[in-house]
Amino acid sequence: MTLLPNAFDNTGMPPSDKNDGAGKRKVRVPFRRNRSKPARRKDWKDLARGGDEHKVDDAAASESVVTKGSLSRQRTVIVRDDGVATRGVVQCGIIIAVRGLFAEVDVQGRIISCTVRRVLRTRSIDGRNSVIVGDRVHITFEEKPGLPPEGVIEAIDPRHGELRRKSGRRIHTMAANVDQAIIVSSAWEPMPKPELIDRYVIACLAGGIAPVVCMNKMDLDMGGGADTVLERYAGLNYRIVRTSTVSGNGIADLRDLLRDKISVIAGQSGVGKSSLLNAVQPGLGLIVGAVGEQNEKGRHTTTTAIMIRLAFGGYVVDTPGIRSFDISMIPRNEFEAYFEEFVPFVEKCKYPSCTHTHEDHCAVKEAVESGAIHPQRYESYVHVFSDPGMM
Repeated sequence: MTLLPNAFDNTGMPPSDKNDGAGKRKVRVPFRRNRSKPARRKDWKDLARGGDEHKVDDAAASESVVTKGSLSRQRTVIVRDDGVATRGVVQCGIIIAVRGLFAEVDVQGRIISCTVRRVLRTRSIDGRNSVIVGDRVHITFEEKPGLPPEGVIEAIDPRHGELRRKSGRRIHTMAANVDQAIIVSSAWEPMPKPELIDRYVIACLAGGIAPVVCMNKMDLDMGGGADTVLERYAGLNYRIVRTSTVSGNGIADLRDLLRDKISVIAGQSGVGKSSLLNAVQPGLGLIVGAVGEQNEKGRHTTTTAIMIRLAFGGYVVDTPGIRSFDISMIPRNEFEAYFEEFVPFVEKCKYPSCTHTHEDHCAVKEAVESGAIHPQRYESYVHVFSDPGMM
């Protein structure tokens, strides 16, 4: 598996306006939001009152206060045909952390702190971040004696395998270019939340990622409730794993799942994601926190996503814990496809646009009554369909 490709497969650049025949081309990109309209002259009244007749004669007789269209809200930049600016030697790397305006890029095991070329930030105004952990990027950098190397991210390879959620009005991509997501829940403290697991599963399937359901703290599952939840997903042919950092059970299985893959580990606060990674790779030293006794809510010990190179092969992205997962960026009419047990019954519903919530002659609801669909999975679907943004 090639983690860091040496060339672009597709630059993602907009169609060129002109090509100068020397491998460079002009492209149009939007201005930043505060630069979208030309500045309006503010001294024309003072100019007229100043009494200087020559300045008055030279002043414009009229002024346009509106732009001419979408092209006037864009600027022209020149790039090479491969999308990389010609500012020195280009190196390929993978982003392992984003901290404010800087990104840490792993270039063949060497970590280089980089800024992002402004044209890339301009072209990503609809997203929460212009670059994210897991991005495969092309950078230029320079080294000065006695100082750490500093670089600039010039281009980003096309993404695949994205774990995304809604954050305010924007879409937050938590990790990109990953093969699988380890969705961690816990048997106790905090209690398992099947609906949150379902939301993660939906986001994984929508982003082209294989979901793996991991139930941690199995040493605390005295009543067998966590096992019941896991069997529900095992019956849907999802990969499942039972783990305990106290007894060590399941750690070897989790290590085998992570080996030679790019994974993201996600789940609510307090389920033990960092503890699992510490157990999988001893000596990692990630900070872990305790769960509050009164509200069973974990503390955010991981505050930003970070990609970790695994000693036994592969990468894993450790993400901050969350208590809710907004998937409202996915159209409601697509949710039924991500509940795989619904699919055989959808075409049997009386109405082609059946939402499987309130309609009569609904084959999905009939399947719930007959036991072909688990009632809690159906209840989870109804909650997600009714309000995909909240839990």
